[in-house]
Amino acid sequence: MRSQSTRLLLAAGTAVTLAACRAGGHMDGRTGLAAGDSGFAGVQRRGAVVMGVNQYTSRHVFEPLADGGRIELQRSVDDSAGVAQIRRHMQVIARQFAAGDFRLPGIVHDREVPGTRIMADRRAVISYVAEPLPRGGAVRVRSSDPVAVRAIHDFLAFQRQDHHASARHDS
Repeated sequence: MRSQSTRLLLAAGTAVTLAACRAGGHMDGRTGLAAGDSGFAGVQRRGAVVMGVNQYTSRHVFEPLADGGRIELQRSVDDSAGVAQIRRHMQVIARQFAAGDFRLPGIVHDREVPGTRIMADRRAVISYVAEPLPRGGAVRVRSSDPVAVRAIHDFLAFQRQDHHASARHDS
């Protein structure tokens, strides 16, 4: 005889499968999510692993600026450990991006992120500076090279779309 938890797991799996079928979708074999939900939910799940904080209780901002842009991540809840983790993550991102390494965004988005190839190629003319924020951190991205700035803007626009984020901080 099956245990209560096994029956609950089977019922939950059946419900997800039926919901995907009703929506005309199918299951994604890698994520176990309904195909129609794998985009944002997958970004949130992978983002939590890469960034070390719950993405549903954090807020991203991807702000394009004339000389590049700004990436912000802040906790939406009181969480000193999460704030410290975000600040560490932003320092790692600044170092990796400066070295032309954009693997982490590729992992979060499960694909090559627009703009990153050019940003890697032009890394010598782009600066990345990690900054603390009250509930997290930011990376300020700057360049005077118009091709690099366009790539930064492409990167930020994609991030905004995939993370369902804003282009500026609304206080």
